[in-house]
Amino acid sequence: MEFLNVLAAAVAAFGFGAVWYIALSKPWLAASGVTEAQQRAGGPMPFVIGIVAMVLVAGMMRHLLGAAGVVTPGGGAIAGLGIGAFLITPWVAMNYAFAMRRPALTLIDGVNSVVGCTIMGAVLNAI
Repeated sequence: MEFLNVLAAAVAAFGFGAVWYIALSKPWLAASGVTEAQQRAGGPMPFVIGIVAMVLVAGMMRHLLGAAGVVTPGGGAIAGLGIGAFLITPWVAMNYAFAMRRPALTLIDGVNSVVGCTIMGAVLNAI
């Protein structure tokens, strides 16, 4: 049953990311410096890596929430928000700063990390 929770949480966060990046595709392309041609040339591999990454994050979050005794959807959401806002986004911001990326890229990707982890935490404890 825990594996199904992890898969559901990963799919939910991936789904949010799909909607988020579709809505912000043009600002993301501008901030990242990636062209539409480069993006198309990537083929399906970014999506494969994305879903595998979501399963890994959801699996670790399941472990951390269980170890911390977080058992409610609200508690999972708050923990996920903290993970996204205080672990993932600062690390991404540091990497982007050294890579000389635009702050808008950190904002767009950071919101995805925060909201995605919040959704994951809630879903992990809702099932």
